[in-house]
Amino acid sequence: MRAYSLTHLSDAALLRDLAAFIAHDRVTTAAVLAHIAEVDARRLYAPAGYPSMHAYCVGELRLSEDAASKRLQAARAARQFPALFAAVAEGRLHLAAVCLLAPHLTSENVERLVEVATHRRKAEIEELLARLFPRPGLSAMLRAIPALVPPAHAGNDPSEHAPGHVGNGLPECVPAQFGNDPDAGGGIFDTSHAPGHVEVSPGNGVASAERYFLKLTIGKRTRDKLRYAQDLLSHAVPSGDVAQVLDRALDALIVDLEKRKLGAGPRLQPQLWADTRRQQPSRAALPTRPRPPARSRYVPAPVRRAVWERDQGQCTFVSAAGHRCESRRFLEFDHIDPVARGGRATVEGLRLRCRAHNQYEAERVFGAGFMSRKRHEARLMAAVARAAHNMPRGMLEVTDAMEGVAQDQIRKVWIGLRNLGCRADEARCAAAFTETLHGVTLEERMRAALTFLRRR
Repeated sequence: MRAYSLTHLSDAALLRDLAAFIAHDRVTTAAVLAHIAEVDARRLYAPAGYPSMHAYCVGELRLSEDAASKRLQAARAARQFPALFAAVAEGRLHLAAVCLLAPHLTSENVERLVEVATHRRKAEIEELLARLFPRPGLSAMLRAIPALVPPAHAGNDPSEHAPGHVGNGLPECVPAQFGNDPDAGGGIFDTSHAPGHVEVSPGNGVASAERYFLKLTIGKRTRDKLRYAQDLLSHAVPSGDVAQVLDRALDALIVDLEKRKLGAGPRLQPQLWADTRRQQPSRAALPTRPRPPARSRYVPAPVRRAVWERDQGQCTFVSAAGHRCESRRFLEFDHIDPVARGGRATVEGLRLRCRAHNQYEAERVFGAGFMSRKRHEARLMAAVARAAHNMPRGMLEVTDAMEGVAQDQIRKVWIGLRNLGCRADEARCAAAFTETLHGVTLEERMRAALTFLRRR
């Protein structure tokens, strides 16, 4: 502790040392951003047992959620525009400035924006960006803080004073940024780096550890649905308390989602996993159903439910250091032995993996290049489907004869590409790409497919 006692330093030495440490800290910050960006690009968080770089920064590096979000956003922006590294190291831009500039940077304007933001305060940069990139409206923000014990109201009308009641009065649609809470702030929370992040604010009253204050902006359709739900529940919840309506709505939603994801059965209680020990169901306890084909990806509902309960609704990946992934989001049923190698959809043959670790395991088994190609093909097919869906109505209303000709041409394109030696998946993607062409000849369609393959 004596090393932090600076009473012996003169005023000049103290100021000199402070400036030197600040300069060193800026260089260190730039180096930290570079390392975060590289670890993120290599996805080294996955073998360490984390589903995302943000989770790695919080769980492994012990950063706060806010610090991890800001550094990850700045690191990704600086990796794309390396001039930001030098600007941070030299003290021309602080971390908040990089995060503010990041959403607006392009290869054409990065030098100009860095120049005009140099040595500017955060408020000045916000004002500058508001002039350069005006927004039509404020983005929605969701913040959850410990609930304050509401003061007693003098009135006797329960619907008038019910917390969160959506009535005909003025407060029904006040945006989150303009609430009366002085601690709410006016910033926009970026959920791309911290999914599900919940901020905690001290508030101005007695806080309860079991209650939370939710603040958000909703659209008119959502407001109308909420009002309708309050009307339908008027006998059970005469006050129209939004908290009770939301709790009942989530109960119904969870039952529906569990039924879709896991099949019919008793409702699960994810919040009780830590307090309840469940016995692993045996295959004999499951209803007898026909065994799926060897290469089938279909997973029977009883198997899905048994795997979910056994794995406690959490990713099962464990790193070499013994850290189990804590993710409960984007969970997928992963075959321990890949389907392509004869894996079967049984309780013993399946496990829960988050999307990141499912992809990591697939890359480990089949190779990063193969999985990258598969992901590219999936994105391409999705883009083709979106393009076809977004076409003007007049372009989609073709006659049956023209539709038949187009489908016949696409089939011939696929056959022609296969005869040229293309793999089946490549030929299928190229043929699907030509579905967006209308009123063209078979030769033009084949030329477009070959051009598509050459560009790949």
